Amino acid sequence: MTFCIAPPSSCSASALCGRDYEQRSFRSQKFWQEYQAAVLRQGIPKAKVEWYGRWARRFARSVPDVPLRARSAAHVRAFLTDLGQQAQVQAWQADQAQEALRVLYQECIPRPWARPWPFSAQAVNSGRGLAHGKSFRDEVSSSEVDTRHQAVLSRLRTEIRARHYSLRTEQAYEHWIRRFVTFHSLKSPQELGPEAVKEYLEFLAEERQIAASTQNQALNALVFLYEQVLGEPLGTIGDFTRAKRPRRLPVVLTREEVKRLLDELSGTSRLMAGLLYGSGMRLMECVRLRVKDVDFAQNQIMVRDGKGQKDRVTILPQTFQGPLREHLTRVKEQHVTDLTEGFGRVYLWPALKRKYPNAGREWTWQYVFPSSRLSIDPRQRKVRRHHLHENALQKAVKQAAFKAGLTKPVSCHVLRHSFATHLLEAGYDIRTVQELLGHADVATTIIYTHVLNRPGLAVKSPVDA
Repeated sequence: MTFCIAPPSSCSASALCGRDYEQRSFRSQKFWQEYQAAVLRQGIPKAKVEWYGRWARRFARSVPDVPLRARSAAHVRAFLTDLGQQAQVQAWQADQAQEALRVLYQECIPRPWARPWPFSAQAVNSGRGLAHGKSFRDEVSSSEVDTRHQAVLSRLRTEIRARHYSLRTEQAYEHWIRRFVTFHSLKSPQELGPEAVKEYLEFLAEERQIAASTQNQALNALVFLYEQVLGEPLGTIGDFTRAKRPRRLPVVLTREEVKRLLDELSGTSRLMAGLLYGSGMRLMECVRLRVKDVDFAQNQIMVRDGKGQKDRVTILPQTFQGPLREHLTRVKEQHVTDLTEGFGRVYLWPALKRKYPNAGREWTWQYVFPSSRLSIDPRQRKVRRHHLHENALQKAVKQAAFKAGLTKPVSCHVLRHSFATHLLEAGYDIRTVQELLGHADVATTIIYTHVLNRPGLAVKSPVDA
């Protein structure tokens, strides 16, 4: 199916209320041209506009006797729920479909119920677990949680953003609150208390058999809900079944294995992986790195807002300074092009944006590793060039490890483990390594000393005697 892309223009309701739209809304070529223009204004690449149009047309055909203008949130919910239950529809496709309908009812046919948009990726995929044979009591089965508890979820987002928590934390906390409420038959959190929280945490450990870190995340979300949002601290929950936390040593590559891995990478992926190993940064710290935080003169990188919202200084490896300079030259050319096309702004913290209104357009605030395309800020709905998605590097490292013939389970974080271990092997002080890694407690860093002690490995096997 080929669409004719119309030039961007206003997609107001008045433009869509003509005789043609009133009688044959989803058959009007003019209407779909207006829709395509609205999709383009959201920063969606032209190559994907066709697919957004297909989802919107599919929704239009789902209830042919009800005009698009007359449909309600219930029609959208039914359509998205049906998609979520279809095994052949992947999660990213269902998410794309709900975004296509958001554009339809926020930009082209503005409806009161569509602001704020009452659906999300979780709602789209609500029936997916049940359709695949799962029967867990906390499986979110519909967007009814959002409808019944919209006020609580809205206050939750407000409190999280007031504390400058990341979007990932917001999504994770919202996810656990939805599952907690669903587990207790959609009851309001105000009606529930410490016993209800204890019961859910035990369910996660016993029936879900989740990892200890996952259970702790759920607990943190519920504690935040009751203390910061509802103003009703949980107090003492009491003893409950905790998921077992296994003691595992970190996976570490040898220097020769690191070299083989990097040799299988190229371009931006090789540069990023080299910085992870050469500086000990975490994956997201590297992805979110900004131009101003790279200091070539001092051979250092300033890691801003790292884990625990802490800043630290780490090494800028000299081996990758040349490739990094060349990379930044290309990124700056892209930034200049974005500015000439009316874009070029990058995400800034709200308080910083108010203090320096034009900082978002400045070169020094741009991401070192920007995305290849423009995207929409999920909070502010602004079109920006965000940083590169971390999945791109994760997949590249996995493929490189396979090509290099490495049998160890290699990930981006393994490069950080290797950085710490190799520094200790070279004789550097453990406190220095602790500072470079950003560990709050030296006990966390001590785990890397396992390669130095090698207990039992110095003993000669009897078979070799």
